[in-house]
Amino acid sequence: EVYLRRQLIPWGDSCKLRYGDTPDDSPWLWEHMTSYTRQMARVFHGFRIDNCHNTPIHLAEYLLDEARLVRPELFVVAELFTNSEAIDNIFINRLGINSLVREAANAYDSHELGRLVFRFGGQPVGSFTPLPGVQTLKPSIAHALFVDLTHDNESLIRTRSVYDALPNAALVAMACCASGSTRGYDELVPYQIGVVGGGRTYTQWSEASSAPPGMVDPQCGIIAAKRALNDLHTHLAVQNYSQVYVDQVSESVVAVTRHNPLTHESVILIAHTSFRKVPDHEQPTEDFTGVSGYIPPLVVQGVIEEVILEGQLLRRTRSPRQAEPSDQSIIFGLPDFTVDLRQHIDIGASHFCSLRQLEQVQEAHFHAFPPGSVIIFKTSLAGRAKQAIQQLRNTVVEMETGNAPLAGLLGDLSLTGINTLLYRCAAEEGDDGNGSGIYQVPRHGVLKYSGLQGIMSLLRRVHESNDLGHSLCDNLRAGDWLVGYMCDRLKHHDETREIGKSLVELFQPLSSLPRYLIPMYFHQLLHNVYQLLVRKAVSLMSPFVQRGSDFVQKLALGSVQLYGVVKSSAMPRLAPELSDLEDNGASLAAGLPHFATGYMRCWGRDTFIALRGLMMVTGRLPVARRIILAFAACLRHGLIPNLLGGGPGARFNCRDAPWWFLQSIQDYTVFSGDLSILSDPVARLFPTDDSEPLSDNPCIQPLSVIVQEILHRHASGIAFRERNAGTAIDMNMTDRGFDVSAGVDWTTGFPYGGSPFNCGTWMDKLGESDRARNRGVPATPRDGSAVEIVGLCKSTVSWLAKLSKAGDFAQSGVEFTFDGANKAVSYAEWATLIQENFERRFWVSELQETDFEREGDDAQFIHRRGIYKDTVGASQRYADFQLRPNFPVAMVVAPELFTPANAAAALENVEQVLSGPLGLATLDPKDWAYNGVYDNGVDSEDYGSARGFNYHQGPEWLWVKGYYLRARLHFAPHAPSPSCVISSIRGSLAQCQDALLASEWQGLPELTNIKGADCKDSCPVQAWTMSCLLDLLYDMSISKV
Repeated sequence: EVYLRRQLIPWGDSCKLRYGDTPDDSPWLWEHMTSYTRQMARVFHGFRIDNCHNTPIHLAEYLLDEARLVRPELFVVAELFTNSEAIDNIFINRLGINSLVREAANAYDSHELGRLVFRFGGQPVGSFTPLPGVQTLKPSIAHALFVDLTHDNESLIRTRSVYDALPNAALVAMACCASGSTRGYDELVPYQIGVVGGGRTYTQWSEASSAPPGMVDPQCGIIAAKRALNDLHTHLAVQNYSQVYVDQVSESVVAVTRHNPLTHESVILIAHTSFRKVPDHEQPTEDFTGVSGYIPPLVVQGVIEEVILEGQLLRRTRSPRQAEPSDQSIIFGLPDFTVDLRQHIDIGASHFCSLRQLEQVQEAHFHAFPPGSVIIFKTSLAGRAKQAIQQLRNTVVEMETGNAPLAGLLGDLSLTGINTLLYRCAAEEGDDGNGSGIYQVPRHGVLKYSGLQGIMSLLRRVHESNDLGHSLCDNLRAGDWLVGYMCDRLKHHDETREIGKSLVELFQPLSSLPRYLIPMYFHQLLHNVYQLLVRKAVSLMSPFVQRGSDFVQKLALGSVQLYGVVKSSAMPRLAPELSDLEDNGASLAAGLPHFATGYMRCWGRDTFIALRGLMMVTGRLPVARRIILAFAACLRHGLIPNLLGGGPGARFNCRDAPWWFLQSIQDYTVFSGDLSILSDPVARLFPTDDSEPLSDNPCIQPLSVIVQEILHRHASGIAFRERNAGTAIDMNMTDRGFDVSAGVDWTTGFPYGGSPFNCGTWMDKLGESDRARNRGVPATPRDGSAVEIVGLCKSTVSWLAKLSKAGDFAQSGVEFTFDGANKAVSYAEWATLIQENFERRFWVSELQETDFEREGDDAQFIHRRGIYKDTVGASQRYADFQLRPNFPVAMVVAPELFTPANAAAALENVEQVLSGPLGLATLDPKDWAYNGVYDNGVDSEDYGSARGFNYHQGPEWLWVKGYYLRARLHFAPHAPSPSCVISSIRGSLAQCQDALLASEWQGLPELTNIKGADCKDSCPVQAWTMSCLLDLLYDMSISKV
């Protein structure tokens, strides 16, 4: 009672004590305060730490640890005046503070007071429902103990007005957090009750309706109203009214809504604050309603069920109470004010407002609501909205359990149909000719896809941050346009038409909801529809994908993103007997959105680098088979097209595409488990080099003949000039660049080709700048024998040697003319020749003394040791010795070429020199030509970077990172710690997973700039990037390391 009656003022003689840094610095003091703290913990369930910021944090940490040994569930409230949330968090986290004291009296106007109510608790009304599963941790402000007034501050009667006591208390009671007060506030004590000086005691309490003189009863001040508000505050917390909305109705009127997200019932407070003194002639009294001014009506999208509470502070005129005692011995509030309080009444009985019923809403119109007044309504949804919500919730449950009618429509849906439903970038959608385009969200921009992924990518970010103020939410609340677009575009496609009709019915109930609830329920529905489609897509893929991690499945969806029907990029027709493989002419895009339509969609090299991961690892073998046979139909000059151009418009200007093509055939036989594809008929468009395309009566040959022809033509030597050479097919290339050559160096067995005037491998950037004078100049010719092509050749001839020996391939080798004489080389001999020369010609020794013996005069170009050369025999001799990320490709397809110790050293160099967060730098940063920032849009006089000339001279490409990690996996058994290698690989994959999850395109990019920086000119989704990581994950699943 000494504490509670304030008969002891403990602050009067307080002083600071020197504790030191540890108990050893002042043993008695530490022990004394430890004993005191333990004693307090045994008595009290919670502590309030006053001026916490002035207490040495190490001391507070020590004493609170001791207190929690006595009472582990101790609740700690602290007062912090750091003026910094960051510093607040240091105290909160180190001391385990449960709540920080926050004060409504600190608000300088009603708008600020409303902001504090919203800030200190609850979620916004209409908040998104958390998804099941692991939730992302998000920063939040510290939990508040929100008080109307603390003992430290002056009474509101002096700083504002006596009429603000009730509105201020009501607003605090509506906050979705702990609330509190200080003695004297409810009694309307007009001055600050000092805690250091003064000898007054609190007035004694009486429960009688009319207390004796000198005592406080429920009719004093705002006590009766405060009790009702406290009861309501507890009710709102217990009954899960966890959502909050604050509206500034007028300069002095604030509305606060507490909403139950399960029942959608709301409790709405309208409070008329009084931050300024009310003139005497305007003050509400027992005989005068006061002056309220115009207050806009409260519009309720539902039904006002009752007035929970309404009240106003009145100055007594009929029955004034006893004045404050003259002896000043006790603390006493203003005696001539009381609250006129009514609870749980019909709105028709309200003194403040009347009800107006409109077609869709109800309105409460205020006619007498002066400063100092509050009214609290309970509302619920109209019957139609309740029915719609129940229907929506039933639909969500049905979809989650797989019993929704929509699930039945997905039974025969193909992956190309899912491509239409989920994806399609702007160029692809426009290519259909249906005029759909991509949906544009006002004040945000165009979505990434026309399909559901475009909406989901944006909605996912909005959902994660619960950003109900986002433009997308505004658009959903404003009208049903997005739902209409989402469904209408599907009617143009046979496979999706019925699904579109089903979606119209599915989303129809949204139109019956209050608009503020539409974003939440739209998300619930769309998320479940999206998950149904994703699960359907995964179910059509391989067991590896079906059983795989979320990362595996998201990468596998790349095969759906990038493979679809695009009229302007049709694939060559197959032989008539294979018409069941046609797939409506669907094709594989190299990347989105830059390589989405027309002749730029299908690239031979990109296609076959990506084919294993996107189509074989995922189990889409019929698609892989179709793509192989379609490209085989275009064979010309012994080459596979670089740009497919539908077949007749194919361009044959790359040296690596045929070798990737052959590797894909080999991979296909592994994944299919048989060799039957080699007997499949190929409808050749170009039976001879000079043939016009035979579209009507193609020449039919088995795929094995195509394979043999590629090898024979390379063995014999390839030399031709591109058809239509000139600006019609390439506006940048010089005249000599149209001369294509390739062959085999029979002293080593290495394939070679190219010239300084063109670039025939994947590093194919051709200069485009007149200002920098690099137009038509290949940035990276890589002529001679490129290391990855040598590896691919070794893989192919070794495979064919085995097939030939087993009688599964008719030819045992190649015959050709060399130095004027006929020559025959078996595939086994060819493989041996490459094997015997590879290390000798490609390895750059770590020992300098062997340089001249191995390289002769070219040793002068060595500037990085312990690596494998990028090329052998380049016309620019220094280019052979550049460290680039291509040799790991050869390590994967032909690991037998590499000495394990040398391979380990070279891979470590790649890790230390080239490896970035997501990709591998395409050139050694110490190389004179290195530039790690690609910007194709900038023209300048800088020869090395103008118009993106440095495309492959430093920027970090992701597909080669996949091959590098596969190479590390293969050679891990030879590492000192294989487990460390696996851990490192997983770390790299984790970074890629984070990037994919963060991507609005839900894909991984073509490349990044230096140190993983975003590159605006990169494709955000690239086929070979997604594929090569799938390849890696598949290899890890079958690895014994």
